[in-house]
This record gives sequence, C-alpha cells and structure tokens, in this order.
Amino acid sequence: MIPLPSTLRIWLAAGVTDMRLGMPGLALKVQEALGRDPFAGDVYAFRGRRGDLVKLIWHDGIGLSLYAKRIERGHFLWPSAKDGAIHLSPSQLTCLLEGV
Repeated sequence: MIPLPSTLRIWLAAGVTDMRLGMPGLALKVQEALGRDPFAGDVYAFRGRRGDLVKLIWHDGIGLSLYAKRIERGHFLWPSAKDGAIHLSPSQLTCLLEGV
C-alpha cells in the first residue's frame, strides 16, 4: 500500500459499484452519487458486487490515481448501507485492505 498522509480524508462508497468503471467513471460516481469533488484530494474506495475487488481513486494534487486490490479468498468487509459515504482514517483503510 502506498503511504498515505495522516491528514488525508478517506471515504468508503456504501453499497456496490460496477467494477468495470475506470478513473473517469468512478470520478463521475463521486460527483453525482456522493455529491463530492473527486479532485479535492480525498481518497474514495469502491467495492464490487462479489466483494473480492476494491478500487480507490485519489487526486494527489498532480493527477488522478486508480488503485485496485483483489483478494484470492473471502471478501472485503463493507458497510451495509445502500448509499452515501462513510469516513475512515488511513489506519482503518489499511486494516480494511489487509482483511483485518
């Protein structure tokens, strides 16, 4: 995992997301579904229907980055809310991506 600043805000997009989306589609989802600016420097995490793939988008001030992680067994734990976003700390995101 790329080290993230401790002041970084991280948002989990509740519900499931079409994992065929790339950077432009996920940025549009942040704008339309979450009502936030994807270029403001926050990290947004999305999970697919099967739960074995997570995609993160982050604008670091230079450009938009897309990170993806797929696990071989099990699934990522995700909030059961249907829509909206949940705030996480960088350490909570690390635990989530490590399967803790």
